[in-house]
Amino acid sequence: MSAKAYILGLTGSIGMGKSTTAGFFREAGVPVWDADASVHELYDTGGAGVRAIEALSPAAIKDGAVDRTALRQAIVGDSGLLKRIEEVMHPMVLEDRQNFLDLNADKPLIVCDIPLLFETGAQAWLDGVLVVTADNAVQNQRVMDRDGMTREVFETILAKQTPDAEKRRRADYLIDTGLGLDHAQAEVLSLIERLKGK
Repeated sequence: MSAKAYILGLTGSIGMGKSTTAGFFREAGVPVWDADASVHELYDTGGAGVRAIEALSPAAIKDGAVDRTALRQAIVGDSGLLKRIEEVMHPMVLEDRQNFLDLNADKPLIVCDIPLLFETGAQAWLDGVLVVTADNAVQNQRVMDRDGMTREVFETILAKQTPDAEKRRRADYLIDTGLGLDHAQAEVLSLIERLKGK
């Protein structure tokens, strides 16, 4: 019987370099499940989430897919809508994740990229948590350089996320992406070697 895969959660606040770090794991051949990508797929044309969202908010469907801008506007206008959406989408995302884990069960290491990891209590089923971080100046620069980003949107996103200091305190592993991409990639490769032996 093969050893169980080590399931590593990857998280970090906006602008901390989480997507880049996930990319380093992928480049090294580690399977990465991406919670955001899973939702995008479910919301896309033919996705299982389209009918569920249509039943809750018909105006959020455009050309057979969920229009995320329209959905955000609907959520702003209806305080209970987000909770109802989460109730129908959560089981679908869980199923997608379980399928991914089953598919890669023979691998020594699997990464689950979960933006709201601590916020959703995901650390309970993970073997360990990697938090990517950077100092405030680096984070601000990265986020404000994004197309269409405003200070107000940035603050709104931050308000929904567990503060970086709290994430760092609860992490099993830390990578500071503010020290440069080469440093971050080297840290990822080193961590992969350590975790493959667990």
